Amino acid sequence: MSDEASGVPAGTKANPRLALLLAMAMFVLVVDTSLMNVSISSVVRDLDTTVSGVQSAIALEALVSAAFILIGSKVGDLIGRKRAYLLGLLGYAIGASAMALAQSLTAIIIFWALVGGIGASLLLPAMQSLIHGNFEGAEQTKAYALVGASAAMAAAVGPLLGGFITTYLSWRVGFLLEVAVIVVVVSGQGLVHDVPYTGSRRVDVVGAILSVLGMGGIVLSILVWQEGGEYVGLILAIGLVALGSFIYWLVRRKRRGEPTLIDPALFSSAVYRLGISQQMLQQIALGGSMIALPIYLQMVLEYNSMEAGLSLAPLSLSMFGAAIIAEKKAGGRRPGKIVRWGFALVTAGLVILIPIVPRADSGWALVAPLIVVGTGLGLLVSQLNNYTLGPISEERVSEAAGVNSAAGSFGLSFGLAFAGAIMLATLSFTFTNKAEASTVLQPAQQEQVATALEHDAEVMTNTGLEEQLAKQPQDVRDEIIRINTDARPLALQVALGIPILAALAGLVNSFRMVRLEDPPVIPPAD
Repeated sequence: MSDEASGVPAGTKANPRLALLLAMAMFVLVVDTSLMNVSISSVVRDLDTTVSGVQSAIALEALVSAAFILIGSKVGDLIGRKRAYLLGLLGYAIGASAMALAQSLTAIIIFWALVGGIGASLLLPAMQSLIHGNFEGAEQTKAYALVGASAAMAAAVGPLLGGFITTYLSWRVGFLLEVAVIVVVVSGQGLVHDVPYTGSRRVDVVGAILSVLGMGGIVLSILVWQEGGEYVGLILAIGLVALGSFIYWLVRRKRRGEPTLIDPALFSSAVYRLGISQQMLQQIALGGSMIALPIYLQMVLEYNSMEAGLSLAPLSLSMFGAAIIAEKKAGGRRPGKIVRWGFALVTAGLVILIPIVPRADSGWALVAPLIVVGTGLGLLVSQLNNYTLGPISEERVSEAAGVNSAAGSFGLSFGLAFAGAIMLATLSFTFTNKAEASTVLQPAQQEQVATALEHDAEVMTNTGLEEQLAKQPQDVRDEIIRINTDARPLALQVALGIPILAALAGLVNSFRMVRLEDPPVIPPAD
């Protein structure tokens, strides 16, 4: 490949420091959500907000990243990939700074979820293009591998790192450290050579709007429902209609030879379609698990962030280890069969958790099933990207990777939002029924419980609930604590049904993968 063809300026040599800086940027992107997950109880307490509010912010950040990532890729084409990369880092730095200084949930939603999410949508596709344009041959393969390994490492150590910082320092310090890393990454901008874009500069405005309305409307309707808002059905309908219209619009524009936000011809490959769907299902399973489990550990077992991070370590570390081993030892094994084993293990591990949840009195009870789930996720991580992008030609791999990232981000946001919403809806329903069946609570007290839950269903620790009930008679306090103790595990069991259903769907899809001819496998870097 010539320098001109590869995009690497003549006379330049790929700098290993640039690959390290890109890996650092990816590390921050991935560890950011882990830090929020294990810090939920601390953020709720320090900002005097609710678990559902923080969970909604986490889901919204993933949603914004997914909804705008296709647009972010096009923006990078128009303004330059290096400029999009720097703007993305700036957006993430603003979000992390706001978290360090935030005094209310509103600031988190505006700056961390919205501004930071848009930053991620610019940063992810720009990084893909910059790696492709600043490295070539074996160096390019190594750069991709280093960035991928950084993401896997962040996923593995994120809960532990976030838990340690939150418990012994402050969750705000964790986000300040993110800003410091971003400053270091930006300081190396002189090493980045921009990658010229030679395609059409015409913008598919309608396609961009429909893509945002489609993905955004579906997940936003879940968040609005969770918070007891109105017009949920209308928002969902807008999302579904927009998504269908987006598909129709792309096909219509393609037939007319007009530029499209994404090329619908990408989906002509059955392997690519299956890979995209499996990527989304994997992320739904991951997102649903990583919102339900931290809430369980912090609100039911009343763990601090460090204890929660340690309890989640079996999942994250086994995921990292399985991904590394599977990538190196896969040999001639078919990707479809490895993916099938991955989804089977995720399903089995989550199903095993269901009877354990109401009986566990410590995180030790979760270790074995979490290792099973993490091993399954690691097998999926090791195969799905290469499988999905295998049939895509080199000149279209950046666009295909952007769509792949969008599908994964949408799945993550959907899993976070839907599992959280189902958990709170189940809690409200169960708590109300148990209160109405109580022989201790008076009718007026039962009505008060039902009214409170209708406006604000919330997962609370027994300790926090006792503080709120301090002025109530002892028998009333004891009864409501008993109901809370019984209702929370059931709500979390139902929430785990979302990742279980996603994993089962992935397992069914994997049998279709096995029936198809495998794409060429991209070998790992030495």
